[in-house]
Parts: sequence; C-alpha cells; structure tokens
Amino acid sequence: MKTEKRVEDSRTEQIQLLMPQHINGTGRLFGGKLMEWIDIVGGVAARRHSECDVITAAIDNLQFKEGAYKNDTLVLIGRVTYVGNTSMEVRVDTYVEELSGTRRPINRAYMVFVALDGEGNPTRVPRLTIETESQRAEWEGALKRNELRKIRRTEGY
Repeated sequence: MKTEKRVEDSRTEQIQLLMPQHINGTGRLFGGKLMEWIDIVGGVAARRHSECDVITAAIDNLQFKEGAYKNDTLVLIGRVTYVGNTSMEVRVDTYVEELSGTRRPINRAYMVFVALDGEGNPTRVPRLTIETESQRAEWEGALKRNELRKIRRTEGY
C-alpha cells in the first residue's frame, strides 16, 4: 500500500439513466435510491484511496438541491476530501446531465468511511496529498465538519 495518495487517485464517476422504477409517487427520483448510489460511489472512492474494504461510518450532510425525473441522466462524482488515521471523508456530487452535456447540480453529500483490514478491524489509510486551493478548502471544511461530528456524538445525535 502507498503511504500517500492524491485526491484524483480516488475520483469515482457513476452514470445512471433514470427509469420508472427509480421514480417516487411525486414523479421525481426516489431519495432513497439516490442515497444508495451515493453510498456506492463514496465507498468505491474510499476503497480506491485506502486499497481496503471499507464501511460507511456516517452520512452527515446530504443536500437535495433539485429534483431529477424519468429519463434524466445522472452523473455522480466522488472523491476523498480528508483522511484521519483509519477514516476518510468523501464528497459525492450528483448532477443531471442535459443532452447538450451541460450538468446542473442536484445533490451534494459528505460521508465518512473506515478502512478495514483482513480481519474486519480498522486499519491505517494513506495520507492525502493536497495539490490545489480547491482541495485545501475541502480539507479545511472537512476539519470543521469533523469537529461538528464529534460534538454530535457527545450530545447523542
């Protein structure tokens, strides 16, 4: 396993074409289905970074900005934004891609995954190389989100 990896090493993209079985009673994408896809993309990004199996430890920010409808093309893009010792924060952005190729954001999620060794125990993950100002801003934001997670755990929510 490498001791350090770039953000781009974890980048994961998934495409979904919305079918009738993905639509809820209001004619929009069922939120639970989108959450499933986000968890998969986030998990793959975390696996790519850690080179280990991972488990979802937290989904602490999931913002539904707009709806998506039958026959829309969804693009989900995930990448690691922060690493601790055994955990990784992953950001997953979801877009509707128009036929012209233009993408409009419909969701952003931040999740935490923990890397597991062969026995299912938490294991150390590679450090994260920050290469751009955007990545640095994500890292700084992750520090704040991590503090909020700690507060929520101690307060029991």
